[in-house]
Amino acid sequence: QVQLVESGGGLVHPGGSLRLSCVASGSIFSIDAMAWYRQAPGNQRDMVAQITSSGNTYYADSVKGRFTISRDNAKNTVYLQMNSLKPEDTAVYYCNAILTTLQAIFSKQNYWGQGTQVTVSS
Repeated sequence: QVQLVESGGGLVHPGGSLRLSCVASGSIFSIDAMAWYRQAPGNQRDMVAQITSSGNTYYADSVKGRFTISRDNAKNTVYLQMNSLKPEDTAVYYCNAILTTLQAIFSKQNYWGQGTQVTVSS
């Protein structure tokens, strides 16, 4: 009923930039917070950045000053601009959205995308 589809991952050299996008589609009534998480092999999935429906943002310390999260509410889309990338940013990046559906407008639910690989290597 609801799908989150990420795009924009790839291979980049250290110091380079990438822009991730995530589009939410389906029977959506409203979207609350949207976020990006990442998971490297052998590690847990950690939040990288989050943006609320009103535009308030949160960043993990490791990406502050380098990554910027933004959203287009009209397009149900969230972006992650990643600059000055480092090898330690290598991970699968997942889009997350807390939203309500047309079938349950008073029940907030948590949805995930399928993930997109980001590899930072020389």
